[in-house]
Amino acid sequence: MFRRIVEAMEGYVPGEQPRDRRYVKLNTNENPYPPSPQVLEALHDAVAENLRLYPRPMADELRERAARLYRLQPENVLVGNGSDELLAIVMRACVDPASRVAYPVPTYSLYDTLVSIHGGQAVHVPFPPDFSLPEALLETDAKLVIVCNPNSPSGTLVPPESFRALLERRPSRLVVADEAYVDFADANCLDLLREHRNLVVLRTLSKSYSLAGLRIGLALGAERVIEALAKVKDSYNVNRLSIVAGAAALRDPRWMEGNVRRIRRSRDALTRRLVEMGFEVPPSQANFVLARRPGQDLGPVYEGLKRRGVLVRHFPTPDLRDALRITVGTDDEIGVLLRVLGQLVG
Repeated sequence: MFRRIVEAMEGYVPGEQPRDRRYVKLNTNENPYPPSPQVLEALHDAVAENLRLYPRPMADELRERAARLYRLQPENVLVGNGSDELLAIVMRACVDPASRVAYPVPTYSLYDTLVSIHGGQAVHVPFPPDFSLPEALLETDAKLVIVCNPNSPSGTLVPPESFRALLERRPSRLVVADEAYVDFADANCLDLLREHRNLVVLRTLSKSYSLAGLRIGLALGAERVIEALAKVKDSYNVNRLSIVAGAAALRDPRWMEGNVRRIRRSRDALTRRLVEMGFEVPPSQANFVLARRPGQDLGPVYEGLKRRGVLVRHFPTPDLRDALRITVGTDDEIGVLLRVLGQLVG
C-alpha cells in the first residue's frame, strides 16, 4: 500500500506536548514570554474579517515586511508553514532518488526523516568535540548541504566565515543555513546572501518571536533560488492569521529583542549552575543548553524529572544518551528544574 521507503523509515518524533499544564515544560525550545502586543491586536482585527477567502499564495504582506527587516527584496523571501515546511520544500526541489544530502551530526533529526522521504542518501559528517564546522563537510560531493546554526541539540554556533569556505568550495551545490535559533546568537549568515547565490538562510518566528503555535518560517536567498523553491510549495501554504501575525511581529522587533536579552541572561545563569553540578555544557548561542555527563546514560534522570513534573529532552542515541537538552524558561522555571535535578544527581 505504501512506498517501501515509508514502510522502512523511522518517522520524526517531536517533543512531547502534554495536556497537563502543570508541567514545567522545558523540552521543545518554546519562548517562555508572550509575543508582541501588536500581534494580538492584529489577530483580533483579522478574525473580524472574512476568513472564507484564501490567503495570498505568496503571503505578500509578510514577505514584504520580512524583506524590509532583512534589507532584501520580496523576491528574496519565501514564506512557509514553519521552517520545517521550508526544509521539506528544499528537499522536494533538490533531492532526486539517491541524491546525497550532507550535514554535521549530531543535529536536528528531522533532516534524516526528510532525506528518507525523498529517497535521498544522508551523509553524516561527525562534528569534532568543539562542534566547529567539520573539515570533511567542505570536501563532500553532496548535492545539498545543511548546517543547523546554532546547532540543535548542542546550541553551538559556526562562525559565518566558516560558511564562506563551504559556499566557495563547490558553488554548484546548495547550502542551507538553518538559523532557527540565530536571534539568540552573536552572529548570522545574512551578509553572505549578497555574495553567494548558492546559500539559503532559514528563519522561524517560533522561537525568538514567541509564535510557535502559528507556524511561520522564512527562506531567504537569491531570486533564482526562491523562484525555484516556490514552484514546489503548496498553493496556499500559510494561513491568513499567520500572515497577519507574522507581519505584526516583524514590525515590532524591539519586543522580541527584549525577550531575547532576558533569555540570554537566564541561559548564562543556567549554564553556570549546571557546570557547578558537574555537567559539561557547550557554549550555547540558542535558547537551550545541552547538559552532558560523558559516559552516563541520562535516561533515568530524564524520567525522574518527568515524574516530578519537569519536562526536558533526552535523545536515546549512542552520541546523545549522556545528555539532556534543556530549554531556557523563566527564572522561576529554571529554579524548579535545578532544585529537582539536584535531588536526582546529588
